[in-house]
Amino acid sequence: MAKTQNLKPDTILKNYWSGNEQFADLFNAVMFDGRQIFKPDELEDVDTESSSVLEHGDYSESIQAARDNIKICKKSSVYGVELVMLGAESQIHIHYGMPMRVMGYDYITYKKQYDSNARQYQKRNGLDDDEFLSRMKRTDRFMPVITIVVYYGAKPWDGALSLHGILDIPEELKMFVNDYKLMLVEARQNDLTFHNADNIHFFDLLKVILDNNIPKNDAKEKAIQYARKHDIDPKILMTIAGAANCKINYNTSFERGETGMNTLFDKIAIDSKTEGKAEGIIETGFDIGLSEDDILNRLQNKLKISLQEAQEYLEMFGRQLV
Repeated sequence: MAKTQNLKPDTILKNYWSGNEQFADLFNAVMFDGRQIFKPDELEDVDTESSSVLEHGDYSESIQAARDNIKICKKSSVYGVELVMLGAESQIHIHYGMPMRVMGYDYITYKKQYDSNARQYQKRNGLDDDEFLSRMKRTDRFMPVITIVVYYGAKPWDGALSLHGILDIPEELKMFVNDYKLMLVEARQNDLTFHNADNIHFFDLLKVILDNNIPKNDAKEKAIQYARKHDIDPKILMTIAGAANCKINYNTSFERGETGMNTLFDKIAIDSKTEGKAEGIIETGFDIGLSEDDILNRLQNKLKISLQEAQEYLEMFGRQLV
C-alpha cells in the first residue's frame, strides 16, 4: 500500500472549506462585510453529490452535479430566515460559463428539495386539484440557496459575472430576460474582512503569491517573511499549494516558517514549468492530428510523469483546444 496519497487541488480545497469556522467566516466576509451573522455551530454538512431529472413534456434528461462544499445554516437570525443552504465552489481556472454552471448547481439543489417534499403527496389526501398536480401545497416553502465562487488564478477574472454576460441579448430585451448573478471572490485581489486566523493567513499569502506585478523572488521573500512572522500552520501552506495547483502528497510535511515557504515556492515553480510544457505538447498533438492515447504517451515520456498525471493535464488543457 502506498504510504502517501496523491490529492488533487480541488480535494485539498474541499477539505479546507469543510471546516465550519473557515466556511462561516467566508460567507460573513462576502455577504456582511465581516459581521458575524453565520455562526460555525449553526452549520451542518449536506451531501455534495446531487442528481436530478429535467423533464419537459415527453422529454426527460438525467442531470448530475457534485458541489464542492454545501452546508445548511440552522437557527440563524439572518433577516428572519430560519434555514438557508450555503454552497462554496473553488475554481483554479477561469470558467467562462460559470454563471450558467452555478445556476445549474442551485437548480439541482432546489429540485432535490422539491422532489423530497413531493414524495409525501403521492395520494390526494385532502389536496386540491392544483396542489395534487403540483405535488406541492400552496403553503410549502423551500430553503434558499446561496453560492459563492472562490477563484484562485493569477490572471484577473475576465469571465461574465451574470447570466446576461454570456447571452447575446438586444438591449431592448434585457429587461425581459431573467438574469442570474455570480458572487465571485478573487483570491489574488479582494478587500474582504476576515476574522478566522486561517482565512486571514490563507488569503494574505495568496495575494502575494498570485501577484503578477511582483517578481517571483521578491514574492518568495515577502511570503517567507510573512510565514516567519505569523508562524503559519503547515495545513495552511498545504492548502495554498492546492490553490496554486501544485501536485503534492497528503502526507507531505510542510514545515513552519521559512523552510515551508521555500518548499512551497519550489513546488509552484516546478509545477508551473511542467504545466507550460504539458500544454505545448497537447496543443501540438492536436494540431498534427494525434489521438488522445498518443498524446498521453508523449506526455508521459517527455515529462516523466504517470498516466494519471498525464490524464489530468489532458483534461485540464485538452478541452480548451478541441
